[in-house]
Amino acid sequence: ILGIAGSLRRKSYNRAALRAAQQLVPQDAVLDSFELDGIPVFSEDDERQPPAKVVEFKKRIREADAILFVTPEYNYSIPGVLKNAIDWASRPYGDSAWTDKPAAIMGASVGTLGTARAQYHLRQVFVFLNVHAINQPEVMIANAAQNFDAEGNLTNESTKNLIRQLLTNLVTRTRGLEQEKSAKAVSS
Repeated sequence: ILGIAGSLRRKSYNRAALRAAQQLVPQDAVLDSFELDGIPVFSEDDERQPPAKVVEFKKRIREADAILFVTPEYNYSIPGVLKNAIDWASRPYGDSAWTDKPAAIMGASVGTLGTARAQYHLRQVFVFLNVHAINQPEVMIANAAQNFDAEGNLTNESTKNLIRQLLTNLVTRTRGLEQEKSAKAVSS
């Protein structure tokens, strides 16, 4: 699983939530992460010769069996840095690294809705990208300041259980999709 935190801030709650997920991943799976810092603003002028950071990003997405997005919510939606990275990895048209990837979403916010709107907008983006979203459980960590300690460790046990279940569902769905692909390849 490739984990992507949609925040560049080193001490962000979403980066902390991604670190927590790395500790909560099922024993038979691995969760690595990719840092979005250094990805320039997308321009179609550069999509056929992308910068090295984008080439590496697309390579890591393609190598991953599944994706975990950990998104903050900015102005009721997806943060620009995350949307920019998604756009780079989907271009040029016909060369999207996202196609057919299973993905899960979670996020943390200091507000009471816990990134609900950003997560729903990200699901809309998944439709065009042909990403297979895990629907349940929804992991929306509200009032994040009360759920993480001063060192950025997730302290809320029920949230940890939701993350465990989300990751288990992601692993199960990923394996199911792989079996479907194998069965189609054998029958054709």
